[in-house]
Amino acid sequence: VSFPWQKREISNFDYLMYLNTLAGRSYNDYMQYPVFPWVLADYHSETLNLTNPHTFRDLSKPMGAQTMERKRKFIQRFNEVEKNLSAQCHYCTHYSSAIIVASYLVRMEPFTQTFCSLQGGSFDVADRMFHSVKSTWESASRDNMSDVRELIPEFFYLPEFLTNANHFEFGCMQDGTVLGDVQLPPWADGDPYKFIQLHRQALESDYVSAHLHHWIDLIFGHKQHGSAAVEAVNTYHPYFYGDKTDLNNIKDPLIKSTILGFISNFGQIPKQV
Repeated sequence: VSFPWQKREISNFDYLMYLNTLAGRSYNDYMQYPVFPWVLADYHSETLNLTNPHTFRDLSKPMGAQTMERKRKFIQRFNEVEKNLSAQCHYCTHYSSAIIVASYLVRMEPFTQTFCSLQGGSFDVADRMFHSVKSTWESASRDNMSDVRELIPEFFYLPEFLTNANHFEFGCMQDGTVLGDVQLPPWADGDPYKFIQLHRQALESDYVSAHLHHWIDLIFGHKQHGSAAVEAVNTYHPYFYGDKTDLNNIKDPLIKSTILGFISNFGQIPKQV
């Protein structure tokens, strides 16, 4: 089967936006904001080589399974069903949520205010703020078991969100670095425009075009839930599956508000396309 984006009839970016819209995702809803994939795994080289497969993230695996060690831990969690969990799943956090969206876009209004209100009125501790593309990738793909976040469309077209043009005071990190503009990979030469240009080229590259359907299966398709999701190490807490939780049948207002709070804080799985 040849897909429209593989024949270059439509860009990968446009196709992903189309799928997000079909699945009920919208710029108007931070809880169901369009979700885009991490496409690169190289945030350390001086130049970006888009002909080398090792430059890219493994699009056939969710963020929780990008390294063997991490994948093993999440499978272990699934098999053990931790005592404090009400359901069997690999991930108790989500790849897209209001706080993830607001944290990425925190340097621009109205997202600055949104972020603060979600954080209880102030910015987060500086070290936990979005400050570096490389360290965010390392956190989401390797280091942090409660971080499986993907990206948002702005990473492929909007250089402005990477600079602190409004001079917000985000504080200092533990190593003394004052938080300002987002730290970019060496191959971007400190230029947000160059970062966006190369990142968009990566999204439209031959490698991504050939493998993007695997990621689409995980997020929008048949590996989203059920046995295929279990096999793909791609299951989330049941509350994230909005269409699977019938709130109308839940009579207890406390349980109902808990579930709604959970979804608004931690995100929602897109409708299956």
